[in-house]
Amino acid sequence: MRTVHEAAGGDAGLRRLAHAWHARVMADEVVSHAFSHGFHPEHSERLAAYWSEALGGPTTYSDAYGDETSVVRMHSGNGPHEEMDRRAIICFDQALTDLGLADDDPVRRVLHDYFTWATNTTMSRYHGSADDVPDGLPIPRWSWDGLVTPVAPHDT
Repeated sequence: MRTVHEAAGGDAGLRRLAHAWHARVMADEVVSHAFSHGFHPEHSERLAAYWSEALGGPTTYSDAYGDETSVVRMHSGNGPHEEMDRRAIICFDQALTDLGLADDDPVRRVLHDYFTWATNTTMSRYHGSADDVPDGLPIPRWSWDGLVTPVAPHDT
């Protein structure tokens, strides 16, 4: 069976998705606030590398940029932001539509489930401070059946 990474078009497909999602969030009045302080010029490429690794592809992200701890710290210490998270998921679903994935496509379903899980768990777990994020977290792996790599009990 192909990995989710392969079914999503590999690195190139996930780069297209990252670009489409980023365009959607920058156009959203709530989610764009997360980028108001600026963002890395290769944000979409780095995001695609992260998604690729999480979805069964190469370890490009952790080899070149960091581990899960570094990613979660970037998203931590900003207080609760449920509305922003909800709208980020909507933007992700719109990006899937932009790429032509039909509502009944199994790839769309697994990508949606992964993004929703990541947004609502590890990426929004540490509201108080980025310093609360434990060191050495591995990038969680996601398959057709959901989470593969266990994460620390306080992160589930």
